[in-house]
Amino acid sequence: MLALARKLNQSIVIGNNIEITLLEIKGDQIKVGINAPKSVPIYRKEIYEQIQEENKKAAQAEVDVKSLENLFPGNIK
Repeated sequence: MLALARKLNQSIVIGNNIEITLLEIKGDQIKVGINAPKSVPIYRKEIYEQIQEENKKAAQAEVDVKSLENLFPGNIK
C-alpha cells in the first residue's frame, strides 16, 4: 500500500484520469472528492463488499426453470 500525506485542497492522481482531492477536515473525518470518468465505478468499501457477496449468492443460486418458462413462454429451450 502506498501512503501519501496531503494537505487541504491538495490532490493525488491515479493513472491518467482519476484525481482525488482532500476537500475538508473536521475532527476525525476527512472529505475527499473523486474526479473520474463515468465509466469507472466508485463505491465505499463496505458497499462494494456487499455487492460482491450478493453476486456470489446469485451465482450459486439454483434457477427454477419452470418459473422462467411461465414468465417467458416459448422462449426458453
